[in-house]
Amino acid sequence: MFDVTTFTPWVLFSDLGIIMGLLLIGKLIRAKVKLIQRLFIPPSMIAGVLGLAFGPNGLGWLPMSSSISVYPAVLIAMVFGALPLSAPSFKMKEVAGRVGPMWAYSQFGMLFQWALMGIFGLLVMKAIWPNLNDAFGVMLPTGFYGGHGTAAAIGTAFDGLGWDEAGSLGMTTATIGVILAIVGGLVFIKMAAKNKQTSYITDFGDLPDELRSGLLPEEKRDPLGTATTSPISIDSLTFHFALVIVAAFGGYMFSKGVKMLAPELELPVFSCAFVVGLILKIIFNKTQVSKYIDGKTASSISSFSTDLLVAFGIASIKLSVVVKYAVPLAVLLAVGIVVTVFTVFYFGRHLFRKDWFEKSIFAWGWWTGTMAMGIALLRIVDPKMASKAMDDYALAYLPCAPVEIILISLVPVMFANGKGLGMMLICLAISVFLIVLSKYLKWWIPKEQLKK
Repeated sequence: MFDVTTFTPWVLFSDLGIIMGLLLIGKLIRAKVKLIQRLFIPPSMIAGVLGLAFGPNGLGWLPMSSSISVYPAVLIAMVFGALPLSAPSFKMKEVAGRVGPMWAYSQFGMLFQWALMGIFGLLVMKAIWPNLNDAFGVMLPTGFYGGHGTAAAIGTAFDGLGWDEAGSLGMTTATIGVILAIVGGLVFIKMAAKNKQTSYITDFGDLPDELRSGLLPEEKRDPLGTATTSPISIDSLTFHFALVIVAAFGGYMFSKGVKMLAPELELPVFSCAFVVGLILKIIFNKTQVSKYIDGKTASSISSFSTDLLVAFGIASIKLSVVVKYAVPLAVLLAVGIVVTVFTVFYFGRHLFRKDWFEKSIFAWGWWTGTMAMGIALLRIVDPKMASKAMDDYALAYLPCAPVEIILISLVPVMFANGKGLGMMLICLAISVFLIVLSKYLKWWIPKEQLKK
């Protein structure tokens, strides 16, 4: 048995071996257990729950090291470092002309959830529980809109600023959010199908088996990516993995360099990794290297990192922190659910003239769980992707991504310096402006024009 009290390469190997084994067990459970299939619970989440139950934060049967709480911070740097490498080029004019309402909806949903929950935490929850951290309210959007990746990033940033409980709280809301995305999404889909609000399905039971089991038949299998280098020189997967690692490591060195020059300034590694990735993307575009970068391969590496992040993130939750904040956490979740349901469906109804439910249910999965949950729900109501919701969201989200990264980067710093309320009020003001802009540009559908 390895000594997990002293970190060595073999301890890292042991942690990876255990979590990979749990991922395989999670996949087996997803493929065989009908209840898990009906709930569309991802194997990474099952692995994380098993790691939490039997790992050092649970029964202690699995010899996982204390570093499992650090791995998510490294993995989220890889995820953000890969984003610029996997993203297609776009023009703002194309975004405004084709998917303006989608952009307004996506940007509004992000800022509105952060603003309302942050203000609720500061003005209401602090009045009831004065000892709560000022940033307690933003633990809801950290896990819901942000997911486990943002929970890892925010948790790491707050840890460096003196609040080490943020990571466990964020991972908890993210995990509950994933469950809510699935269970709530299925309920909404059944109700919509019954009320004839869906455009492409009439019976919820008419779903292909691969959506439930997660196993693709041979005729539906797609390549993970396209080889752009000859394996006689360097394998294409190695080449792309190196690019992602360099972006993430560059972000780490950038963050540490700034810290050395300005000790009071704490730049999140994941934000720096995104910036380094953007710089690399610009250089590659200028030097024709981009022709040899396959976005699908880079995206697969990002997805691989996300699966590990979710598994390690859930396994690293400190149950004592969850128990300590059980009551205020329950209140926060209850209010957050109401806010998210209202945001998703009310504003989706007024901003989408065609396939409003399909686009809204995707947002529900995304704004409570992850992008993957949104895609899973969308495939249920739109099996052939005829609504083009994914295409529109992919394009509309590109200008939203920098805003989200700036938001996630600034939230811990602003709250730690007592300026959280001001930041949340700015987010709320921008949210209101987006709705006013939508009405001015005639994207907003008046009540009398809504289809029954």
